[in-house]
Amino acid sequence: MKNGVYLAILASLIFSIMNALVKAVSFTIPPTEVAFFRSIIGTILIFALMKRSSVSFSTTGIPMLITRGVLGALYLITYFYAISKISLTDATILAHMSPIFVFILAFFFLKEKLSRQMLYIMPIAFLGAILLVNPFEFSTYSIYALVGLLSAILGAGAATSIRYLSQRHHAYEIVFYFLATATLVSLPLMWDSFVMPNPEEWVYLIAIGVVSLIGQVFLTKAFTHENAIVVEVTRYIGIVFNALWGFLFWFEIPDVYTILGGCLIVATCIMMSRSKQKLAIQGSTAKGAQRSSIAAQK
Repeated sequence: MKNGVYLAILASLIFSIMNALVKAVSFTIPPTEVAFFRSIIGTILIFALMKRSSVSFSTTGIPMLITRGVLGALYLITYFYAISKISLTDATILAHMSPIFVFILAFFFLKEKLSRQMLYIMPIAFLGAILLVNPFEFSTYSIYALVGLLSAILGAGAATSIRYLSQRHHAYEIVFYFLATATLVSLPLMWDSFVMPNPEEWVYLIAIGVVSLIGQVFLTKAFTHENAIVVEVTRYIGIVFNALWGFLFWFEIPDVYTILGGCLIVATCIMMSRSKQKLAIQGSTAKGAQRSSIAAQK
């Protein structure tokens, strides 16, 4: 097992701890307030990292950086809201649908190719989402689950923008804009429902900000040590970690719809990731053959 895989597993574990902390504190603190403190603490820490690493702010591409920040902010708020309302396992599985939407958005906005196999298996993931949302038995749970699905779409939008920005901006700067924008977006949303945290809640909120940034660092290192597809697939172990915390602390037991829907979503994402990897290999092989042909002609 390569270092990148170890780092991806460790990042998933750390993020699952963050999710458990969010779940614990959201019983008394509104999700928008949790998102605000998570963002402002992260902003301060990432700014310190930028100064330490001598990373300066760009003077170009600001609108796209802000767009990524807004998408990330809305993802964070909807995800935390879903965690506070439905089981940790369900919220996590729905959020892990974001790779499906990344493929779709990358096809339309980044002109990345979709193989025929990917088009065939994509509906399986949406079937899994339907099982989790369970619209046939409409209830407040269905609404909260739809918010979880929305978080996956927003997360995919943020990830697609990162693909574009990563070629032009330092990773620290991209993360800074995400957290700073999330701070500004969540501030007015929490204003009317603000609850002054007690000492225990302050510990939770500070821990969420610190832990999430540590998880982001490990995840970034995982992507630098291992193929991106392998890292994305490995991250699905986070669903297991979240299910474990949900069971240990809140006695959440996944029902048959959660298990079946989750299996369909995970299986589809893995198949699509492998298909994407094969497509990339074929593309690089074709380019190599083309270069060889041109060299031969010369």
